[in-house]
Amino acid sequence: MKDNGNAAALQGMNQVFAACNSDWRGLGIISDSGLAIKADWQEYDALHRFEVKVDEPVEHKGCSCGDILRGVKLPAACPLFGVACTPENPIGPCMVSSEGSCAAYYRYRE
Repeated sequence: MKDNGNAAALQGMNQVFAACNSDWRGLGIISDSGLAIKADWQEYDALHRFEVKVDEPVEHKGCSCGDILRGVKLPAACPLFGVACTPENPIGPCMVSSEGSCAAYYRYRE
């Protein structure tokens, strides 16, 4: 089998990054689901190199994105869907991009 460079790319990623807990909008913190720059490479990490302030994410209380992403609810079951939350005025992460589950459901709902 011919190596298409994936092994070298993975080796480079493993050299620079380590798995870390990550906070996913609508889902919360998932263990080892993110990547953090290792200590040997922190001089290239903007969070350490610059005074970057990252605000805590704020979830809208009426948003059902977590349930939608887990398949517990359909987008139309969210009380905000198509009323307060539209592609032009996205409230939750599922509506933010055109590939989001709510945005796709909104676009193709007919």
